[in-house]
Parts: sequence; C-alpha cells; structure tokens
Amino acid sequence: MTSQQHGGRPLRMPDRLFAEFAAGGGSAEALAFLERGERARRLLLLRTVLAGVDGLATPLDPPAEAWRTLRTAAGRAPELIEHLLLAPATGGWLAHMLRRLHGTAAGPPLWVEAGHLGSLAVAAALRARTEADLLVPLTDGALNLPGLGLVRLPAAEQGPTVGRARTRAGELTLTGTESDGRAGSVRCRPATVPVRGLDVPPTSTAAAGGVPASTPAEGHWIPLRTLTHVTASGSVSIPLDDLDPYRDLDEPIPPARLDADEASAWQELFDEAVGVLANQDGGHGPGRLDPAVIRSVVPWGRTSTMPEVRPGTRGSASSGDAFGAMNISRPATAPVLAEILVHEFQHSKLAALLHLFPLVEDDREERYYAPWRPDPRHLTGLLHGVYAFTGVSGFWRDRMADAEHEEQAAVAAYNFALRRTQTRLVVRTLQLSGRLTAPGRGIVTGLARTLDGWLREPVDPAARARARTAAVLHRTEWRLRNVAPSPEGGAAGSLGAGAAAHRFRTDRSSWPDLRTHAFAARPRVPRTADEHLAAGDPATAMTAYAQALAHDPTDPHVLAGWIVARAALEPGRSGRRMLARPELLQPLPSG
Repeated sequence: MTSQQHGGRPLRMPDRLFAEFAAGGGSAEALAFLERGERARRLLLLRTVLAGVDGLATPLDPPAEAWRTLRTAAGRAPELIEHLLLAPATGGWLAHMLRRLHGTAAGPPLWVEAGHLGSLAVAAALRARTEADLLVPLTDGALNLPGLGLVRLPAAEQGPTVGRARTRAGELTLTGTESDGRAGSVRCRPATVPVRGLDVPPTSTAAAGGVPASTPAEGHWIPLRTLTHVTASGSVSIPLDDLDPYRDLDEPIPPARLDADEASAWQELFDEAVGVLANQDGGHGPGRLDPAVIRSVVPWGRTSTMPEVRPGTRGSASSGDAFGAMNISRPATAPVLAEILVHEFQHSKLAALLHLFPLVEDDREERYYAPWRPDPRHLTGLLHGVYAFTGVSGFWRDRMADAEHEEQAAVAAYNFALRRTQTRLVVRTLQLSGRLTAPGRGIVTGLARTLDGWLREPVDPAARARARTAAVLHRTEWRLRNVAPSPEGGAAGSLGAGAAAHRFRTDRSSWPDLRTHAFAARPRVPRTADEHLAAGDPATAMTAYAQALAHDPTDPHVLAGWIVARAALEPGRSGRRMLARPELLQPLPSG
C-alpha cells in the first residue's frame, strides 16, 4: 500500500516494521512511520476541507488568509507546527468538518467551524512567534487556541461572534464586542501549564472600553494543563485536555474545566501509572508502552474529586481520527490507568494501519461475538478488539513478573490467562470469516502467533481456572441475552463464519459485565453463588443459582451461572452442548 507524502514521495512500509505491528507491538521507528502516514492523511483531509468551504459565506477572513499565516509560522518553526498538525484535536476537527460538508454531522454555524482554521493559524503564530492579524470565531466570547488553551473576553456577548486576534513575538491581543455593545480586549502570552505548576498565575490583562477589568486576570486566560513525567532523555508533557471543542469522539463539545484538586489527582495517578509501565525491561512488544507517545488524555465525566471514584471505574474510548488521544474516566488505581493507556494506544495504532491498508472487507453487519462487549460486533470492531486485547494480554503478562506480592501476581495471572484465551478465540473468528485482505491476514496471523506462544506459557492453575470460568460465563450470558433460541438455525460455535444463520433477539439491550472483574481474585470466604463458582465449588454455586432461579427463571445473569456450574459438574457431552447453545434453555422472547 502506498500513499503520497509531501513532495510526491510514496509511503511504503518496510516488511520488518509491518511484522512488528503484526505481532501486536511497534518500535519507535515503526510508530514514527505511522505518524508520517497520519501526516500525509491530515494534509489530504485539509486540502479536501479547504476545497469544500471555498466560497462559503463567512464574516471571517477567507481560509486562504489563515492558510498563509500557517505557512509563515511553519517556515519559522516547522517542528512546532507539525506537532500542531498532528495534534489529536486537529484530526478530530478535520474529520468532523468532512462530516459537516457531507451532511452527516451537526454543530454550530458552518462558518464558525470552518473558522477553526483561523484558530489553528493564531496558535501556530504564537508558537512560532510570528505576526498575525486574523478575524476569528468566538463562542460566548472565547477563542480556543489549539494546544495552548482558551482566552475569554470579559463580559462577553453570548453565542457565535467575531473577534480579531493579533499576535506579535508570542503575545496575543484579542478584541471583540461585549454584551453591552462596547469593545473589549484581552492581552496575554498563551502557554500551557503543568498540573504541578497550578500555583503559578498566568500572565494576562483585560480591558473593557479602555478601562482595566475588575475581574481577576487569570479569568481571561485559561491555560491547557499538561501531565508531566521525567524520562532518561528529559521531561515529557502530555496535554490533559478539558478545553478543546474537538477533543471528543464526534461533535464539538464545550469546555469542562477540571478543578485544581481533580487535575492534581490525575497527575498523581498518572505518575503511578508511568511507574507501572516503566517495569518493562525496554523493548517494544505487545503491552509495552512509552507514555511519551501519548498525544493527549481527555478526562471524561467528572470535573471534581467529589464524589470519590469507585474501584471498578474503567471507562475509556478513542477515535481513529485522533491518533494518540484517549478519552478516559479517571479510574481508582494506577494499574487500571496503565492498562487503559495500553489498550487505547493499541486502538490508535490499528486505526493508523487501517488508514494505510484495507485489512478487512466488512459489510458492517453486527453479528459476531466479542468477549469484551455486551452486543454483537462487526468485523472491523472485532479486529480492533483483538488488537487492543493482545496488548492488554501482554501488559498483564509483564505484571506477573513485576508483581510485588502474591495477591498482585494472582490478579495479573488471571487477567493474562483470561485475555489471551478470549483474544485467541476472536482471532479464530476473524480467520474463519473469509473477509480478511492480504495485509489483514498478515496482521491476524501475526497476532495468532503471539497469542499461541503465550498460551503455552505456564500460569498459576487457580488463576487459570477462574479465568476459564469467567470467559465461559461471559459467552454464556452474551448468548442468553443476544441470541434467539431457534433450534433449527446455525452452528453452535462462536458466532463466527456461520453467524448469519443465527436469529438475534429483538428485545436485547446493554448489560453490565459484573463477573470479569469480580473473578480476578479468589474469594477468601465465599458467600454468593458467583463467589462459590470463583472458588472452585460449582455444586454449592449451582444450588444457590437454583434458589435464585426459583424467583425468576429467566434472569440471564443467574441462568448463565447455573449453566456453567452444571456443565462443570457434568463435563461430558451434555455439558458441552449446554455451553454451546445455552439459549435453548430459556423461553422464546416475548413478541
């Protein structure tokens, strides 16, 4: 697969770098190649967006003027402007703009979103310390400066308006109209601030009609915060982005500023997660991650430390349009954050590979079982899951070696055993689908080789037994909740190549996976049916499940436990049949 870079040079991935990605890893050289591919793609998307907005009625300067400002800044400081071009939020804006131009996304007036190019140009001029004078879009009197922060006019007029941004030697002067119709201005030197430096006030002044504003200066310039850590080669800063409108997965969103305590909690947790990732003996195999490659962390769902984070919290997501970014709900522990960082960066790598190679011929029909999802998935989703959880498997494999005590080692062994088994099952589904391209077969074959090697590695027997039980429980409950009990239809496998023959329930809905995390540690004093099953006592568990089913014989969570417990007590053909087609043991769905 080739693509055109700047200057017309074709982009060809060497076989040795492809082999690294196919194994689930990726060296610094390999990741740099992916970034070159992302750069070429961004430039192509930018050209397409500029063509699409050509002639758009706008109160701003023409896009060509913003483009000239960008080019001038790039001539002065090319590396800084390349970094801005490759920023995740820039990719998010470009992808969103294409959806706007095709009528498949919503947002503020189109001239406002197209004018974001002017915001990028102003940010570039500030980074390069060049001069600029541009009309820019303001939202409620605020100008977003990508990669730097947010500047807000005092007593600003609400809604979309037009401001004028002038830059000189790294200083910004922003003028616009206030709510009373008078002219207002703010002058500042925009720069990011490390979370550890929150006690350092930013430099800015504000004026309304030529009179100094009465509000504190720091209310007008809101800097982008960064998570920092020190490596052998120096300090690394990663944006903790709670400001950029294009930091989310699809449509633009308003700022959601973290309070100082929440930002500090992120830094403390990040420090600990970096410590977890550091125990990797170098290397770049699956599950290995240098935090310096992360482009941004976007905090999700909370702006304050109150209430406290629950231990089971582990929500995260990423977008293929925003290479290196990850949207994360702050978890309670560092190992969970470290696992999330590995997981989401694996998604970024695969998305970048998909931009270079067609890996799968996907009809987008959601009919396949994924052990980490409550619902059926399409083939591209399966491939993403396989790539991410190969990395997660490798992460937990490393944790077995560096665990500080027996309980940590047991949890790591469980997670390694669980994820390697589940991921290898989905690899088989992909191999049997008949829809992989030649590069796709190369990727999946490499992942299979990695996982097969890991499946031969010894794991604590008790942890391995709990992992096997948890894997079977998830698949059983998934089928009970998703597959209609039609005895005449389909194969009894993992909803792979023969999945089209299955009829899915019309009343299915999302459901919580309560067991994967709960089975990580062996219960010391089992009380519930699940705990007895996790402790290796299926007879007691089956009795407890039966008592619960007497009150509700169709509860899929309880029924899944009963089926798995009974299959453990009857390991012959009848037990295997129950596990293969558990949906035959429940009534047909209503309607």
